[in-house]
Amino acid sequence: MLYEIDSRKIKPGQTFVAIKGHTVDGHDYIDEAIKNGATKVVAEKNVECSVPLEVVPSTEEYLKHALADAYTDKVNKLKIIGITGTNGKTTTAYLTYQLLNLLNEESAYIGTLGFKYRNINDETDNTTPNILTIYNILLNLVESGCQTVVMEISSHALSFERIYGLHFDVVAFTNLTEDHLDYHKTMENYLNAKLKIIDYLTKDGNLIVNGDDEASQKFIDKFHKGIRLGFNKSYDYYISNTNITPAETNIDFTYNNKDYQVTTNLTSKFNVYNYITALAIVHSLGYGIDAIIEKTSQVKAPKGRCETHKVNGGYAVIDYAHTPDAVEKVVEAYNELKTGRVITIVGCGGDRDPIKRPIMGRIATELSDYAILTSDNPRTEDPAKIMDDILKGVSTTNYEVELDRKTAIKKGVEMLEPEDILLILGKGHEDYQIIGHTKIHLDDAEEVENWKKEHEKN
Repeated sequence: MLYEIDSRKIKPGQTFVAIKGHTVDGHDYIDEAIKNGATKVVAEKNVECSVPLEVVPSTEEYLKHALADAYTDKVNKLKIIGITGTNGKTTTAYLTYQLLNLLNEESAYIGTLGFKYRNINDETDNTTPNILTIYNILLNLVESGCQTVVMEISSHALSFERIYGLHFDVVAFTNLTEDHLDYHKTMENYLNAKLKIIDYLTKDGNLIVNGDDEASQKFIDKFHKGIRLGFNKSYDYYISNTNITPAETNIDFTYNNKDYQVTTNLTSKFNVYNYITALAIVHSLGYGIDAIIEKTSQVKAPKGRCETHKVNGGYAVIDYAHTPDAVEKVVEAYNELKTGRVITIVGCGGDRDPIKRPIMGRIATELSDYAILTSDNPRTEDPAKIMDDILKGVSTTNYEVELDRKTAIKKGVEMLEPEDILLILGKGHEDYQIIGHTKIHLDDAEEVENWKKEHEKN
């Protein structure tokens, strides 16, 4: 790689591109970059340095175009699958990645769960990492003989062009519901950001959409064609029937006038969409539906996505749902499955969209038999202030407030009676709590398992 933006990672002969970030300004580290071997510096202002300097209006723009010019041909040797949408990106991408590998197509995954390839399991900073990280990963994948990469594509990544220069062979759209309005301001802006993914789809590529979501037509209109899936007989993949239990889901669907049946170990209606989307993606790459179904029993949901633990006579379910729509869908899904009560633990993150807080409070308390309202990642906000916002949407009395998340989980588990379902929502796979600017270890699933070890005898 010719370019680097982290002065600590500079290798002799590289060009250091000084990026001005939200908290760190690369211009402050030019001397360190040169000391570590940089032979050229690209900056947004004149600075004294002992190597050639190129001054540009925007170093981010420079880097984007430089990477594309130097490496586009190489990275696009990979088959690239991009999945976008408010909810379901992670599960759909992870299922697709697993299915392809089970079908002997060497594949990698980049998304909320990090970077996964062969035995590599690395964390990434964002759902869609910065453009330099993406190009580094893709170049390494090409060198190692990888065939396909499945990527989650966030609206921020599309807005900031973190995938500039990439060509997608398949794009999938899951759904569009309220999220990230602190940045996008309006749902129209949010949708338009998502629609930019079509600009990266090759002309002979495949667009796969959840036809039951109203926004799907916008994607089809922009691309002028598309493959639909959902509960409508007119769709390419028509889901005709489902039977969902806490342990598995049976799905009947039709494609090209042929009926199919498949059993997955995922639960809830939204995971029906996620699975059929993954199946449609893999099918679009040339694999037979029967072959895909045959491998399905080996596929698992990702950590923190409807992750179920039997505890204290009931079930604790860890899920990443952190938007009003996702919380609503999860609670409704388990209301359909319950034979006891549904108890929901949920909070809202700090320094993020405050509009959704009262909505989340209303949904959790109205749809659950009982709710424990707690903290998510408060970041630099006062947790009590976040809770005040959440409580503005609450008009019931079936709840309590426990700002300490660890204590809230303990209370929830101890509240369980036989066949009750405890939903622990918001953090999913995350194993930390962000308080101020500090990450403190906290893993929802770990807290449940710790309680089991302490209170249940094998």
